[in-house]
Amino acid sequence: MDTPPAPPDLPDDAHKGDAGRVLALVGSRDMPGAATLAARAAMRAGAGLVTLGVTDRSLIAAVAPAAPEAIFVVLDGERFERGRLPLALRDARADVRLVGCGRGNDDTTRALVRALVDDTFDGPLVVDADGLNAVSGEPERLATARGVVVITPHPGEAARLLARPVGASEVERVLAAEELARRVRGVAVLKGKGTVVSDGARTWIATTGNSGMATAGAGDVLAGILAAYLCAPQRFPGYSVWDAVRAAVHVHGLAGDLAAAAVGRRALVASDLIAHLPAAQEAHRAAREPWAARALGGASN
Repeated sequence: MDTPPAPPDLPDDAHKGDAGRVLALVGSRDMPGAATLAARAAMRAGAGLVTLGVTDRSLIAAVAPAAPEAIFVVLDGERFERGRLPLALRDARADVRLVGCGRGNDDTTRALVRALVDDTFDGPLVVDADGLNAVSGEPERLATARGVVVITPHPGEAARLLARPVGASEVERVLAAEELARRVRGVAVLKGKGTVVSDGARTWIATTGNSGMATAGAGDVLAGILAAYLCAPQRFPGYSVWDAVRAAVHVHGLAGDLAAAAVGRRALVASDLIAHLPAAQEAHRAAREPWAARALGGASN
């Protein structure tokens, strides 16, 4: 499989808004680490600003020491009504929204996902983990979002979305990813050995990554990288959502390979992926021709 292009470099006079703004609705009282990992990964992947929308104030005390660059929007006691987000979220400037990591599979998460899908926001929406569990058996509920939807299920979540088992063979995984992409009218990232990326018409299989990445939080790191990379297509014509998603998956796996080489597969934990993300991104960029020299063509999502 071809190596996807890295996101373009920012101009020398760029400010944080040019680097992209991510709004992440992730984490909970029981899973604050998910918010920390996703936020730190997004920032290491180049997002200029990461805003965390929290429905439990305790997350601020848990996340802020580990991710001091993040800012917070407090949603304590807010109700997420169909087609209407709280004013605090509608006012939060964002190029990309991320929902699900560590949110918890509860009524609040389900209402939040519905409100995000029904909102007028037309940027990319990344749906991970409990955001996917909120639409189990009905992935089409995500298809009405105004912007492109990127879903990131592991095999268990994919099985719940499709309401049937997902086989372990490459052919079965490809067919599942393609079906999910068509049903959400977006891009599906089916995680696992040889992560499969499909937009329903095109399919790509990652060649980076290893079994040491089978560890809690690795998916949260991927979600953060995805959110950051998806800021680029809105600023650089010719660099597509398809490019950004594949690049994020490739770099996530490459960070895992570098981490495994440094600490061993058995010892690898999710925060090691973030520690090796800068080197992975530099290696990815070095392996490609400069983006500006690429002949860009084909459809963009």
